[in-house]
Amino acid sequence: MEGLWLFVKNVFFAVLVPGLLGYWAPWRWIAGVSPRDVTWGPRELAALIPVALGTAGLLWSIWHFAATGRGTPAPFDPPKRLVVRGLYRVVRNPMYVSVLTVVLGWSILLWSAAVAAYGAAGWVMFHGFVMGIEEPSLRAKFGADYDAYCAAVGRWIPGRPWSPPAGPHQGSQAPTAARHV
Repeated sequence: MEGLWLFVKNVFFAVLVPGLLGYWAPWRWIAGVSPRDVTWGPRELAALIPVALGTAGLLWSIWHFAATGRGTPAPFDPPKRLVVRGLYRVVRNPMYVSVLTVVLGWSILLWSAAVAAYGAAGWVMFHGFVMGIEEPSLRAKFGADYDAYCAAVGRWIPGRPWSPPAGPHQGSQAPTAARHV
C-alpha cells in the first residue's frame, strides 16, 4: 500500500507542477493557443523531439525519486535517500532541465519569443530556488556524500556519468542507492 501511495503522490505532483509549468502554461497562458491552431510542417515536427526527450527525462527522474529515493519531487515530501541513479548520474537537476527542454520545444513549435522568454525566466527562477533552498537543504541532509556528488556532477550541463567512490560511507544512504547504478 505504501508503494501505491508513493505512486499517487508522484503522479499528483507531476501533473500539478511540471504539467502546469511545462505543458499548460506555455500553450494556453503564454502563447494563448490550442494544439488545433498549429499548422504542422517540418519545424513543428522537429520541435517534438525536445518535447519528447524532456517528457521522457522528467518521467524517468520522477520514477527514480520514488523508486530509489522513496519520496517525491515536492519540497514538503522529499526523497529519503540521495538519488544518484538514472539521469541524476549525469546532471544534478534533470527534472528542471527536462521541463526547460519541453518549453524550448514548445517555443520552437509555436515559433514564440514569449514562450522562449518564459523558459528563460523559468530557468532563472529554478536556478535561484536550487541555489538558495535545494542545495543548502541537501547539503545539510546528506553532508559529504552530497558534496562529493556536487563536485563530480554538473548542476545544469550533463557530463560524464558519475560513480560513487568505493568504500564505506557515513551519513546519508546515497552510497546504497548508487551501488545499483
